[in-house]
Amino acid sequence: MKITDWNENKQPLETVSGEIVYELVGKAADDGLNPNHSLARIVIPPGKSSSLHFHKVTEETYFVLQGEGQMKVNQQKFTLLPGQACLIEIEEIHRIKNEGKDDLVFLAFCAPAWVPEDSFEV
Repeated sequence: MKITDWNENKQPLETVSGEIVYELVGKAADDGLNPNHSLARIVIPPGKSSSLHFHKVTEETYFVLQGEGQMKVNQQKFTLLPGQACLIEIEEIHRIKNEGKDDLVFLAFCAPAWVPEDSFEV
């Protein structure tokens, strides 16, 4: 068993494009355990986004808690609202943007556990 609190994550990963990633469970988390899946809380400030990227090994599901996420998956564009989830399958090229006035906050569930080496920018 493991209990985590995103407020105790001392060193979130901040990407060049503007994401702030609080890895709660997984290989990239503080303890480096849990290779089978990962969970992260991600904050994207207004005007920022993830980079356009894909994963060769990891499936990802985004679940929006706050704000609106402008998604692009392959050639499809759509908006994710609070309470909505989006499955992103292996090798699907994707990006999420915050075009709103408030922070976009969502959970990212990955299986197997996400590691930075499995993110490939396009």
